[in-house]
Amino acid sequence: MNLKDGVKTSENNVSGEARELSAFVKDKTKSLVDRLESFEDIINLEVGDTGLNRAKTMEREFGIRQLYIKYEGDNPTGTQKDRIAFAQIYDALRRDFGVVSLATCGNYGVSVALAANLAGVECKIYIPETYHTDRIEEMKALGAHIIRLPGSYEDVVVKSSKLATENGWYDANPGGSNTPLQISAYSQIATEIYEDLGDAPKYCAVPVSNGTLFAGIYRGFVSLYKRGKTSQIPKMIAASSSHKNPIVQSFILGLDYCKDLNPVAIKETKYNEPLINWHSFDGEEALYALKESNGEAFNISDRKMKEMTSLLAKKEGFKILPAATAGLIALLELDEKMNFEPGRFVAVLTAKN
Repeated sequence: MNLKDGVKTSENNVSGEARELSAFVKDKTKSLVDRLESFEDIINLEVGDTGLNRAKTMEREFGIRQLYIKYEGDNPTGTQKDRIAFAQIYDALRRDFGVVSLATCGNYGVSVALAANLAGVECKIYIPETYHTDRIEEMKALGAHIIRLPGSYEDVVVKSSKLATENGWYDANPGGSNTPLQISAYSQIATEIYEDLGDAPKYCAVPVSNGTLFAGIYRGFVSLYKRGKTSQIPKMIAASSSHKNPIVQSFILGLDYCKDLNPVAIKETKYNEPLINWHSFDGEEALYALKESNGEAFNISDRKMKEMTSLLAKKEGFKILPAATAGLIALLELDEKMNFEPGRFVAVLTAKN
């Protein structure tokens, strides 16, 4: 498969200040507390606080008011994955692991490779042997060791987790004990939206794959509401590639659990690959978020994602990965169906192109 999973090759730049802090983090003669504090400073400098922009041209195009775009392409490697990657490396550093390992098809691998590089932690990245991504060279340039394994992405996650356990490495794969940490990292997106808007939006639309991002944003809004910071919890909109995501399909079928899909029926393309899977590692959490928020789920075609990428570049000046537009498309389709009353609406765009 000649797949492009993710943004086009990026320079993965961080500031000079972050590099200076990195040198301190790598110095094992310093106390662990001080090294952790310096790595936390790197996170605060480089990760998150991404832009929330009102898309006025898109509002006029589609007849919707107060449409906001949360642009995760502002992160160092160009995707939201930096949020969980840096959180995992901080945890590995805190627990004194010298090696971190994970499976990836692209974006997450680059994010972990960058975070590990800044922390001075060895990084082993497992990639399905049939997958080809432009981002492998970035991982290598950041010092990661690339290992190819047979099977699907899901198969490689299981195998790499087993190898991590056997070798005493830090396992940064999705699911399992990492789910709470990753959900907490993604919940910061909700906090940032609240800080910019002064309240929670009426709807929040997010692309879904494993479901961790979706669940994390929802949990963030729930926490804000329970603390009396917001007047509401937004209705969450999940969107993924047509009939190729267990979370969306399970919700549409009215199931109370996330049902795996038939792997044979899943066909990857250069547009849908970041979204699809036959098993979503945090699918139950995402499905819970959908139901509890009285949300909606949508299947989005490759054609629509490709067209939206072109439209965003033309109307708003954003260069967005096609798969990252799925949530926005779903939000606009729901508005066309329901004719929203005035409110604030946020679509999370997960990656630049």
